[in-house]
Amino acid sequence: MAIERVNVLGVGISVINLQTTLAAIAEAVGQRRKGYVCVTGVHGVMEAQKDEKFRHILNQAFLCTPDGMPMVWVGRVRGHRVMRRVYGPDLMLDVCAWSEKNSCRHFFFGGAPGAAEQLRDKLTARFPDLQVVGCHTPPFRPLEAGEKAQLQEMIRVARPDILWVGLSTPKQERFMAEFLPQLEVTLMIGVGAAFDFHAGRVKQAPRWMQRSGLEWFYRLCREPRRLAGRYFRNNPLFLLKITGQLLGLKRYPLE
Repeated sequence: MAIERVNVLGVGISVINLQTTLAAIAEAVGQRRKGYVCVTGVHGVMEAQKDEKFRHILNQAFLCTPDGMPMVWVGRVRGHRVMRRVYGPDLMLDVCAWSEKNSCRHFFFGGAPGAAEQLRDKLTARFPDLQVVGCHTPPFRPLEAGEKAQLQEMIRVARPDILWVGLSTPKQERFMAEFLPQLEVTLMIGVGAAFDFHAGRVKQAPRWMQRSGLEWFYRLCREPRRLAGRYFRNNPLFLLKITGQLLGLKRYPLE
């Protein structure tokens, strides 16, 4: 399945919606085609502006989904009317619902201590036929050689089709790009805060705020110390840069 991309400041955002994303994931799982999925919004795109290697990771992804409404708005300005937001928590629920009737094994990797297990319990209660074959919370630092070997063995034994990664951006994308060739898994999907949302640890923004592009404001109000620097730096700069790109004042080649 060939999926077009739209250039957002040098990051190729996939021209997709939840339905086409689910179809692409189902096809990849069925064909055992390895890849990783980056769920990308303004934060990810702005991280890629200062880190060429990270931009390359996003552009090499099997899918780079439009996680934030600004990605969708840029796509629509470019004429992609079918483009819709592919929000990590929603994508996780859709894939879990699909996999109840299709052979697909899941492994949850990431989150704070206990979050992956809570996530497993919540999702298996909601989707009784969901096959969850493992959970693991890594340390908040790069894995040492022994820990890498332990993870490889854990995945080899569990044989998951999808490894859900909840480490936040850009850490989770770097992890997926490094470990996809080393682990016996078909797809890795980085969904960040979806672990905490679906585990019941963090409350999600109301739907109307998600649809109107105001989720960032809701999250800022709930976690001002952690998120203020990110949003007040990234959002105005993104607006300035994307306006320049759309007006043709500057080119951003996809690499």
